[in-house]
Amino acid sequence: MTLRQLEVFLAVAEARSFRKAADTLALSQPALSQHVKELEGELGARVFDRLGRTVALTGAGRFLEGHARQVFAVLRDVKVGIGEMVGLQRGSLTLGSSTTPGIYVLPGLIERFRRAHPHIEVALQIANTGEIEERIGANRLDLGIVGGHIQEKGAICEEARLEDELVLIVPPRHPFFGRATIPPGRLKDERLIVREAGSATRQVTERLLHRAGVEVRVAMELGHTEAIKQGVMAGLGVAIVSSYAVRQEVRERRLSAVRLRGVPLRRHFHVIRHEAKHIAPATQAFLQLLQTAIGPAVLKKG
Repeated sequence: MTLRQLEVFLAVAEARSFRKAADTLALSQPALSQHVKELEGELGARVFDRLGRTVALTGAGRFLEGHARQVFAVLRDVKVGIGEMVGLQRGSLTLGSSTTPGIYVLPGLIERFRRAHPHIEVALQIANTGEIEERIGANRLDLGIVGGHIQEKGAICEEARLEDELVLIVPPRHPFFGRATIPPGRLKDERLIVREAGSATRQVTERLLHRAGVEVRVAMELGHTEAIKQGVMAGLGVAIVSSYAVRQEVRERRLSAVRLRGVPLRRHFHVIRHEAKHIAPATQAFLQLLQTAIGPAVLKKG
């Protein structure tokens, strides 16, 4: 049974005439009759009683008419729905993010996206970079935004224009507090608090420090940036974190952000997606928003 056969059937049912239905559909009468014959052959029942120049629905025909109209109603709904999705009038977007962009960057971007596209439902999952990569590979997310490089097979990694700077944070009464920069060699005497393995911030920090020949002494490993900030403020050590994560504490002088002289600790956030996954309109719109979000957090001394 084809949609064309059902379309012909409904045209005849409404016109009560093969000739009038043929004119409506711009078909020859023999072609229209052939469609009806094939439909009746497939159903194993007559759907029309031929009454001279007019026709009437049989019991089977009346049963088929109701269902055929439902089929075309569903198809109209599908067409309208897909049109609305293309026009961003409906749809959903599931984002995954590593801790730093997920907590400190994406909420503001999502708010901008929702103001522009209020009918799109947005969900955000936060985990470390390794876990987000795994979820992308399992096709459980539309996009992942992470601070490190992609490892998972079957995924595409793109560099977002959103830049991040990593800074050394120290508490009040620390000798470095209030200083703009320090010599990199001074870091080897400090107790460094770091994120857990799998964290992009830790991976990037270790890679950049190693490249610059800077030695560090890891004193503690904590699983969350907020825990690290509290540890630094409590005097347990110093840490290197995203500038996005400490804007408020720096403004309030609860922490000081210090740069390592001659050692730029900068990175771009990366966007990852499954290479075989279709880029839906909502996903494309969020990608465009990410590419307009430029520049690192600006830290001001209080």
